[in-house]
Amino acid sequence: MRTEGFSSGLTSLTILFTFTPMGYLLLPWQAEKDKEEKMEKKPGLKANIRRSIQERREEINLATLQLTQESYLQPDLNFPLVVQPTMDGVNLAAWSKNNREYLNTALAKHGAILFRNFPVDAPTKFEEFAAGVSANGELFDEYGDLPRDDPGLKIYHSTPYPADKSILFHNESSHMHRWPLKQWFYCVKASEGKGATPIIDCRETYNALDPALVQRFAEKKLLYVRNFIEGLDVSWQQFFQTSKKERVEEYCRDASIEFEWKSERHLKTQQVCPAVVRHPITGEMSFFNQIQLHHISCLDAEVRNSMLSMFSEEDLPRNVYYGDGTPIEDSVVAEISALYEKVAVRFHWQAGDVLMLDNMMIAHARDPFEGTRKILVAMADIMYQKDFI
Repeated sequence: MRTEGFSSGLTSLTILFTFTPMGYLLLPWQAEKDKEEKMEKKPGLKANIRRSIQERREEINLATLQLTQESYLQPDLNFPLVVQPTMDGVNLAAWSKNNREYLNTALAKHGAILFRNFPVDAPTKFEEFAAGVSANGELFDEYGDLPRDDPGLKIYHSTPYPADKSILFHNESSHMHRWPLKQWFYCVKASEGKGATPIIDCRETYNALDPALVQRFAEKKLLYVRNFIEGLDVSWQQFFQTSKKERVEEYCRDASIEFEWKSERHLKTQQVCPAVVRHPITGEMSFFNQIQLHHISCLDAEVRNSMLSMFSEEDLPRNVYYGDGTPIEDSVVAEISALYEKVAVRFHWQAGDVLMLDNMMIAHARDPFEGTRKILVAMADIMYQKDFI
């Protein structure tokens, strides 16, 4: 419902009429003002009505129009910031468009915002909200690592992976030549048990790691190796969104990706990417990568042994090395993993929840879950690796 009128300053708001789906509706004091005009011959009553109208105008201020409130999941946490409506029916997309500066400031500070108890009850409403708070009103729709939710929408399903397994911490697309600055998760259906999306503050990780180790990663960078093998992980056709090899090769050359066709159905790619970056808005340093998601030591022992029985190490579906091609020590990865678990924040999803992340500040994961679960993903504000190396 939109109210309109005139204001004599920023601290007060005079409301004379309100817009409803049925049209403009006069508020009570406007009706009284109409009576006033019919009582020109009764100056005493006219003066009383005018005084009453003025008093009511002065009682209305911006505080009465507060539509949201802030909190945290726990008193000792400063992220994610939790934003909830103070009344029923607050449209998240409309509210956020009018509060973009506030949201950008809050995101730069906290890195993550959880919107809870808003009436986001359809993927289209989620898409409208995410697009509305992106830099240019557009969502990224060229992502090959995730399946689309609907061909007509620019949103994706979360990573399809066995429910009894964890998806380890990663910054989205940090292993590629471009990545989203903003990322959103929308809970269509919460699982019957477990299924959290843990998040960590990568600024905190950067500051907590051994400075010598951080310096080593900063200097050497990371080499991500992928083998697109039919039947394992995503296919190269799905990832590159084409079945034509020449288009894949053109994409790789443009993105500075080394590629090799091992066979008609087997494509190997290698790309050097940063392990730490400076945030483009705040200037803070962040431990920004997918070490845990790619390193062979992070696989369950059973899965790792099975993979190594089928493939040589260089032909594994995913792996990561120092940028010069030398192995990252298992002990180093174990140190990183222990820190991740120490600083991770978890919460239970509720249907309708929307989690907004600064992808260059916050890494996310997925815990095992019970029953069924549906989380959708949107991305926007694309950054390019060439601007950070």
